Amino acid sequence: MALSTLLRRFSRLLAPAWLQSSLSARSKFYVREPPNSKPDWLKVGLTLGTTAFLWACLIKQHNEDVLEYKRRMGWN
Repeated sequence: MALSTLLRRFSRLLAPAWLQSSLSARSKFYVREPPNSKPDWLKVGLTLGTTAFLWACLIKQHNEDVLEYKRRMGWN
């Protein structure tokens, strides 16, 4: 019986805080938009360089695969 009384008192203590936090419309996490007037040229360069490198590797591998296919089929 003492346990139920203790739990009831504890829940009454937490109820106002719980209602306040659930009714709050403001987000606790605010994500800032990056400024578009100053692009980060290091990131832009790394992104474009990486993309170009990956495409070059992909095309090189494709050409090697085509040559291997033609060799195995006896077309060369």
